[in-house]
Amino acid sequence: MVYLSRLVSDKETEEYGGQSFSTSVYGSRWDIEPIPKYTLPDKEMPPHIAYKLIKDDLQLDGNPVLNLATFVTTYMEDEAEKLMTENLPKNFIDYEEYPATVELQNRCVNIISRLFNAPNDEDAIGVSTIGSSEAIMLAVLAMKKLWKKRRVAEGKPADKPNLVMAASATRYFEVEEKFVYLTEDSYVLNPEKAVELVDENTIGICVILGSTYTGHYEDVKAVNDLLLVKNKKTGWEVPIHVDAASGGFVAPFVNPDLAWDFRLELVRSINVSGHKYGLCYPGIGWALWKSKKYLPEELIFTINYLGSDQASFTLNFSKGAANVIVQYYVLIRFGRQGFTSIMRNLMGIADYLATRLESTNKFEILSDRNGNGLPLVAFSLKDKNIHYDEFDVAHRIREHQWIVPAYTMAPHIQHIKLLRVVVREDFSRERCDLFFMDLMHTIDYLDKMDKDSINVKRTAAQGWRTLKSITLMGFKNQSHKTNGVC
Repeated sequence: MVYLSRLVSDKETEEYGGQSFSTSVYGSRWDIEPIPKYTLPDKEMPPHIAYKLIKDDLQLDGNPVLNLATFVTTYMEDEAEKLMTENLPKNFIDYEEYPATVELQNRCVNIISRLFNAPNDEDAIGVSTIGSSEAIMLAVLAMKKLWKKRRVAEGKPADKPNLVMAASATRYFEVEEKFVYLTEDSYVLNPEKAVELVDENTIGICVILGSTYTGHYEDVKAVNDLLLVKNKKTGWEVPIHVDAASGGFVAPFVNPDLAWDFRLELVRSINVSGHKYGLCYPGIGWALWKSKKYLPEELIFTINYLGSDQASFTLNFSKGAANVIVQYYVLIRFGRQGFTSIMRNLMGIADYLATRLESTNKFEILSDRNGNGLPLVAFSLKDKNIHYDEFDVAHRIREHQWIVPAYTMAPHIQHIKLLRVVVREDFSRERCDLFFMDLMHTIDYLDKMDKDSINVKRTAAQGWRTLKSITLMGFKNQSHKTNGVC
């Protein structure tokens, strides 16, 4: 769309750099002058020109709908978007000014806690976060603080806490990571090995409900049962935290009998992403505790600079309220029936895609096919001796606009390469068929190329990425000399 600017007054002419204009953006001086990139410009420009120039830059981004790498929601209903727009100015932390928004957070905490089977006789507690990363950090802080209090009360050293997991949860709080490494036979945490690693300095075990590698659910119940025995034998009080970032809004509707949540005695805290299968746009996560006693009071502090005393437990004091509001919209809009319909459809499409891929005899499916994982398809090339690999496939299919991640597995099995398609709400059967067709065109193209041609394209792609990185760094380093104009 071409944006036509109006004639400006003498005053505005002076404000906009002395230029009178009545043509489109592309007939103005801003179209032929470099845009300031690294320092604040001396003069202002008209709002519609700034908007259009930035929008033009953003055209180079990938299309979120075709980004099959991300778990993050890329579709919301018009009513949800309207609610977000109407509430963009609200700062969530200002409880005094926005009590209705705080009430919506409390409702969300109650709804999600009950979805995760919080006991009726416990006082479950929770808080909204920017995403699951913040939520995990809060959970780790709570576990570390409780462990430290017990150690100090027992007169024991409290300077070497550790956390058992299959993937890194945090490296910010001076907690040693004790990893359960994956194997070719199992792409998830091994419960026996995890519990074996537990010692007197273990603040908890982190179990993942929905691996980002292959989508598998780790066996929370097995870890719980083994850890109960060890705790009883040693007198320790090691808890479990469940990272349900991706699976928390899937498992309750697709596999409701799966025991992974607060039904298990040692599951004390859970994090979940509202902006993944919670069906909200980016910027919302949840940290939940089975009871107040598992969230140390000293981590909850009071602020009063916003006009009243307010209790807070967060790493982000200022954040938009809109995401909390639309999470509540999604929960009451869809309810259990709606979530069940959506998640079952997603699982069905994932199974449909996996079946089609398998039928070509070109691919090996690495993700779950038994309903014990996320609605995604992780797959690798079946023939390991061909002249191209998964990274070549990912690079080539970008020419069809699809963004499909190629990556290697976790430490100790890095030699396994794979591709992954995340099935989100807007990945319909029709879109799935279009993707499959483009994928097979990509494979046909690569099959017809010889090894040398593949290597040339691979080297060129790597060289371009390196050149781009160096060029951007060079621009930044020179910004003081060019006044930020590149």
